[in-house]
Amino acid sequence: MSRKRKALPLYENVGIEAVAAEGKCVAHVDDKVVFVPFVVPGDVLHVQVTKKRHKYCEARVVKFVKKSPMRIEPRCSHFGICGGCKWQNLPYSEQLKAKQQQVHDQLTRIGKVELPEFHPILGSVKQWEYRNKLEFGCADKRWYTAEELHSLPEGAGLNEPAIGFHITGAFDKIYPIEKCWLMDDLQNRVRNDIFNYAVDSGMTFYDTRSQHGLLRNLMLRNSNSGEWMLLIQFHYDEPGDDERAKALLDHVAATFPEITSLIYVDNQKGNDTVGDLDLITYKGTDFIYEIMEDLKFKVGPKSFYQTNTEQAYHLYCVARSFALDGYDKSSADETNRNDGPVGETNRNDTADKASADLPLIYALYTGTGTIANFVARHARKVVGIEYVPEAIEDAKINASLNGLNNTQFYAGDMKDILTQDFINKHGRPDVIITDPPRAGMHDDVINTILFAAPKRIVYVSCNPATQARDLSLLDGEYAVKAVQPVDMFPHTQHVENVVLLERRTE
Repeated sequence: MSRKRKALPLYENVGIEAVAAEGKCVAHVDDKVVFVPFVVPGDVLHVQVTKKRHKYCEARVVKFVKKSPMRIEPRCSHFGICGGCKWQNLPYSEQLKAKQQQVHDQLTRIGKVELPEFHPILGSVKQWEYRNKLEFGCADKRWYTAEELHSLPEGAGLNEPAIGFHITGAFDKIYPIEKCWLMDDLQNRVRNDIFNYAVDSGMTFYDTRSQHGLLRNLMLRNSNSGEWMLLIQFHYDEPGDDERAKALLDHVAATFPEITSLIYVDNQKGNDTVGDLDLITYKGTDFIYEIMEDLKFKVGPKSFYQTNTEQAYHLYCVARSFALDGYDKSSADETNRNDGPVGETNRNDTADKASADLPLIYALYTGTGTIANFVARHARKVVGIEYVPEAIEDAKINASLNGLNNTQFYAGDMKDILTQDFINKHGRPDVIITDPPRAGMHDDVINTILFAAPKRIVYVSCNPATQARDLSLLDGEYAVKAVQPVDMFPHTQHVENVVLLERRTE
């Protein structure tokens, strides 16, 4: 006979004390830490424990006893269900305070390095409709809330399809989204129209468990140049699926002339990634353009580009300032001025002399070369490295597109490319700008950076926790001179952080 599991406790009159990590808030009950989502400091409530550990527990709200005066009304009707934008009930000024504290806590507790005074966090220019990319899943069975299940008529089936966001803990269920506030409203109209067309035409929706169904995934991108991209993932598994897919594409093309790049793919894999698939352009181009200052960047469906376009400019300005502070920008203007055709180098003695005063920069995890090209006009040379080949091809195109003749880009695993031979060939960098993924940098990459021994490192991070770990590994040779948090994702717990490190004097 199995042992009966002890019921988890109900805590009453719990006062929420502060914002914690992962979009949750924290309270204390009987010297135990309690994490609760979708609440704000000052709330008093009854909570049901859902997970209990030795030193902490997680709980959900059962009843509000008193709502905090800090609390604001969430704008989104899907708040608390879809899992995103967990801080919509918290004023934006308080969100920024929490993010600043988050960066400070992670760098001090994890990194344990000596830190200067932090620059105040840069808040996002836009709090709503700030994203340039959203991805929606399609499912033959939607997710129902407890209230929705209770209101269903007796005997009703649970086979209603949906287009929306995946629900945490239910990989095969999609919660239908009617209106998302993260991106220009056109994405809502496109998504809802595709859903209605698919239902009306009898199109099948994808079932993750059985891997059956035609309509699988939508990815929408827009740009500050006014262009829109739509990538539709299909899953062909029945006769006539190609015709049905192209009928939908024809409908979308006719209904939404704003879409300048309409792309599709037949994805037979077990996941929704498309990096290794051949995409087919159905209408328009296979890219859109982003503009930053007077630079133009080509962005394809597989390209990485910061998802908050306006705030990305401010993030890159910070990185550029950290990298180039102390160097003569007038020398850069003379050195990298191009009076001839794009890609043609026109140099003179003055420019050659000025070049010697400019830094050699390595840009690691360079993506489509955004940061690399953004700083190139103020550098002697920029060498960019990225593991996605398609992104590197876009980086080269972007350099040529903007008349930059002092950039070189290489594709491959960072720890394999950035070797002693590579440094001997291209020169020892004065500055390394690194912008790794959330996992941070591989130990081999850190060791190679230490070998390269640049005067300055600019570390752009989307995860201050792994950044802190990497800073501790660099601490023996490099001191942190400046820290600048930047908010790229309002109403979420995520925060970017830029750190300037300088080589310690010997």
